[in-house]
Amino acid sequence: MDSQSTDTGQLLGASDKPNWFEYPQEFLWVCQTGLGKFRPWRILYEPHISSRMQGLKKRYVHRDLVPFALRLDCDDVACWERTSIPKVVIIHDFASVGGESRTTYGTFWEWFRAAISDFIYFEP
Repeated sequence: MDSQSTDTGQLLGASDKPNWFEYPQEFLWVCQTGLGKFRPWRILYEPHISSRMQGLKKRYVHRDLVPFALRLDCDDVACWERTSIPKVVIIHDFASVGGESRTTYGTFWEWFRAAISDFIYFEP
């Protein structure tokens, strides 16, 4: 198996990742330190990454997305999107084409700060 392993699960392996994509080191560090569970967000691991990636590709064929986190209280998915400079986008999954984009972050850390802010204010 060529999947990348963390303390909590398997990430996409080299043969499963799009050729344009590499996991950012800061994301790997968050996974390796066990910080992947912070409600309302949850870091995705295999087989959920592949399943969600396939579904996103079917629903939004015009976009190249690699999902990495799911918001538990709605259909929002945090993804890396293929652009000249890869960025983090929040996709409201299952929305009509053209209405799926929620928010864009320039870096993983920008998204992570917002996700931790969600965690602080989230009431289970």
